[in-house]
Amino acid sequence: MTERFDPADLSQSWAMPADPRPIVTFGAGSIVSDAHFPAYRKAGFPVAGLYDPDPEKARKLASEWGVEAFATIEEAVAVPGAIFDLATPPKVHADVLRALPDGAAALIQKPMGSDLVGATEVLRICREKDLKAAVNFQLRFAPMMLALKDAIAKGWLGEVVDFDAWLALATPWELWAFLKGLPRIEITMHSIHYLDLIRQVLGDPKGVHAKSLGHPNHEMAQTRTSAILDYGDTVRCALSINHDHKFGRKHQACEFRVCGTEGAAYLQLGVNLDYPRGEPDILEIFPKGGDDWVTVPLKGAWFPDAFVGRMANLQRFVTGEDAELVSSVEDAWNTMALVEAAYQSSASPATPLQRKP
Repeated sequence: MTERFDPADLSQSWAMPADPRPIVTFGAGSIVSDAHFPAYRKAGFPVAGLYDPDPEKARKLASEWGVEAFATIEEAVAVPGAIFDLATPPKVHADVLRALPDGAAALIQKPMGSDLVGATEVLRICREKDLKAAVNFQLRFAPMMLALKDAIAKGWLGEVVDFDAWLALATPWELWAFLKGLPRIEITMHSIHYLDLIRQVLGDPKGVHAKSLGHPNHEMAQTRTSAILDYGDTVRCALSINHDHKFGRKHQACEFRVCGTEGAAYLQLGVNLDYPRGEPDILEIFPKGGDDWVTVPLKGAWFPDAFVGRMANLQRFVTGEDAELVSSVEDAWNTMALVEAAYQSSASPATPLQRKP
């Protein structure tokens, strides 16, 4: 490679559908108001309306965004040609999918199920109903991640051999009331994004060593995780996740370090720092043949721009403009299998130390 690295050459966005279909959203929680609807408005995607089993909650959010609040699930699924956007808790996914018309298109909020059994049920329903269904692993579509993957594909890092995810921050779990009392939280609801992104970059690991645990200062099941993904004897992949670092911003972090044989990348995932207001995303690359770090000017952020790309790919796949459905339920099931393996590892005893003779 003789050309000079130019960050402007890196792709950061997904192509838009030529004729977007109307979107019907299930759920009226904070993720809809914080990410889904802002993204769809920014992209110009038409939102036909939303349904939530709490009518008052549905009417309030619908009024704020100028869309219809459907009174029943039957009204919601009757919108012709709609893309169905499931912003629902995992235990609800299967019931909503069963109500959709056969052959419909659906975007399913992560996780695909509460566990691998639930994910397998979702997969079975999608297969039986011939649904064009993807899971909302939208981190894959964040501008910084699209640029990172483009840089890797163009050889600017060489062969990727190290992937580190390091989080030390204070996450406001109280924003998601439905999490209270759930037996699985941190990996299933949060680090699943990172595991899914790692799968896209590095492929499926051979296995995983993990420990996920709670904190004595609260009752959430897990908010801290350490994990090592096994990619053999060349690639090292490790995650250190601590959502209870509540000691001021100074030493908090939410970052990836991706190192190759000839270059490296540093990323800050800004939305998680002071969520949901967040801080800027950052991507810096030390390119092959370079002598210093280069800042990549980002054209957007994880929230809400990744949600634009995620929906755009599904819309374009339905109309035949995209040949591949990214994070289809078939592929997303493999991310759920990795999550399941991490929890199994966490529940298993560690290798014991030998006793002194």
